[in-house]
Amino acid sequence: MSRWNVADVMTIGAVSVQEDTPFKEIVDLLEAHGINAVPVVDKFDRVVGVVSSADLVPKIEFAGDDDHLRLFENKHTRQARDKAHATAAGELMTTPAVTVMGTTSVVAAARIMENGELKRLPVVDDLGRLVGMVTRRDLLKVFLRTDADLRREILAEAVNGLVGVDASQMRVEVDDGVVTLLGEVERSSLIPSVVRQIERIDGVVDVVSHLSARSDDAQDRQRSYRAPVMF
Repeated sequence: MSRWNVADVMTIGAVSVQEDTPFKEIVDLLEAHGINAVPVVDKFDRVVGVVSSADLVPKIEFAGDDDHLRLFENKHTRQARDKAHATAAGELMTTPAVTVMGTTSVVAAARIMENGELKRLPVVDDLGRLVGMVTRRDLLKVFLRTDADLRREILAEAVNGLVGVDASQMRVEVDDGVVTLLGEVERSSLIPSVVRQIERIDGVVDVVSHLSARSDDAQDRQRSYRAPVMF
């Protein structure tokens, strides 16, 4: 089954800065391009970190504050206080940068963003060089696929090849990404497998099954079960 990769949805090329880029220039770039983070690259265009608006805000938060270490101050606050005195990207950036490659699936990229509470990821090649950016909004492009395109993939790749499933005995309807399945399969235990297979297709919003089965093998298994004899 075909899967969409980051390369299918990312923005090719990206605004970036170098480690010596001044604080004010970073703010100007974020504002000019309507973004909230920029990757930091070295002279070979390899990503070495990321500067986000969160890295810049301490300059406001700790403005005029003294430098004495607070009792019970946590690590995050200490790092923010240090960034309040930073003047260039190299001192501001979060490192190492979390990156993905163009071959990374959109599913994997979404999980990385969710686990790291990130809104965008630099996309790099196999040498770590910046080639683009992918955002949470970009990942939603999979849902721009047409109903006809989804239906073709379901019939060609998701349904065909499943043992006990005859595509000619099924009707697949797709409306705004919601897939409705009607018809009959050989065994009842196949129905969850069919649904899961279709749910994995990029762009499917939901799957509604009205499938019936010629035999209820789940019930047959229950009948054949025998409790162990206790001595």
